[in-house]
Amino acid sequence: MQTELSKKLGIEHAIFGFTPFPAVAAAISRAGGFGVLGAVRYTAPDDLKHDLDWLEAHVEGMPYGLDVVMPAKKVEGVTEAEVEAMIPEGHRQFVTETLAKYGVPELAEGEVSGWRITGWMEQVARNQLDVAFDYPIKLLANALGSPPADVVARAHDHNVLVAALAGSARHARKHAEGGIDIVVAQGYEAGGHTGEIASMVLTPEVVEAVDPLPVLAAGGIGSGQQVAAALSLGAQGVWLGSIWLTTTEADMHSPALTRKLLAAGSGDTVRSRALTGKPARQLRTEWTDAWDDTDGPGTLPMPLQGLLVAEAVSRIQKYEVDPLLGTPVGQIVGRMNSERSVQAVFDDLTRGFEHAVDRVNRIAGRSGQ
Repeated sequence: MQTELSKKLGIEHAIFGFTPFPAVAAAISRAGGFGVLGAVRYTAPDDLKHDLDWLEAHVEGMPYGLDVVMPAKKVEGVTEAEVEAMIPEGHRQFVTETLAKYGVPELAEGEVSGWRITGWMEQVARNQLDVAFDYPIKLLANALGSPPADVVARAHDHNVLVAALAGSARHARKHAEGGIDIVVAQGYEAGGHTGEIASMVLTPEVVEAVDPLPVLAAGGIGSGQQVAAALSLGAQGVWLGSIWLTTTEADMHSPALTRKLLAAGSGDTVRSRALTGKPARQLRTEWTDAWDDTDGPGTLPMPLQGLLVAEAVSRIQKYEVDPLLGTPVGQIVGRMNSERSVQAVFDDLTRGFEHAVDRVNRIAGRSGQ
């Protein structure tokens, strides 16, 4: 699975793996792909430094990258406390009532929520970059599109390529105009923040829109046959996220959540604003249903929604409250029906890719060439 981009980055397979788990990112890079560590959960720079130290020690010299979340437009002088003060009391009450309805226990006295979406705030991401650029990362990706121009310039000064996710050809063109090196065309099927256009339509549109910039296809990809399809549409690689959640290296901290992922079908996800305030595909649960119910107060814009539900999500996860327990995941969850190592996933992807290419060669009358 070699492309011009994979050769440029020195990787064996044009498979880019996004993950919040350092062990998964390292295993992806060791398997011949390109591991990308999600930074949004690292609100303390020292925590990110600790995990980048670990990652650097376990990739065996192979390249890796970092994914941050920051808006293109800079907002000055706004603190987290000031943002949190904007949350209406009615929304806080709705969270309290919903948790009480399902008997979700309180956190222990003095225990702080372990799940904060402060990573959506620009200054947190900038602090992460202050740490990351001290490491030999080869790629900086931004989940909210093009990062600010000064961040792009800073990355280029460190010889770091910059990637940005796009849900439409229009967004992709803006990324190209902003100096982005790689566009990730993320289709409707993807987990997390995603747009309205399916991958089969989106990928070739983005490839044409930003030519000659390389494009990675994302969304609904979890087999070698789908990788082959993405490359045939003009992508120079694939960006996979959900498929790694049920690998043995993933540290989900929740056997119940892993069981739900393994049991879920491709129709068991929903695009909901419940988690962050922006549409994000995730497991459908009674928590997402409550927020999407027209009788409820409705969700708040980012980052207010993430701050509002942070402690609630921590409680749901800690106590594994099954009806409410979920996570961002794409429609490919229907293929995630067993726990496998990252290497086993790569073996499956490469075998499927070879079979798909052989099949197309037979159809085209090129068998054996």
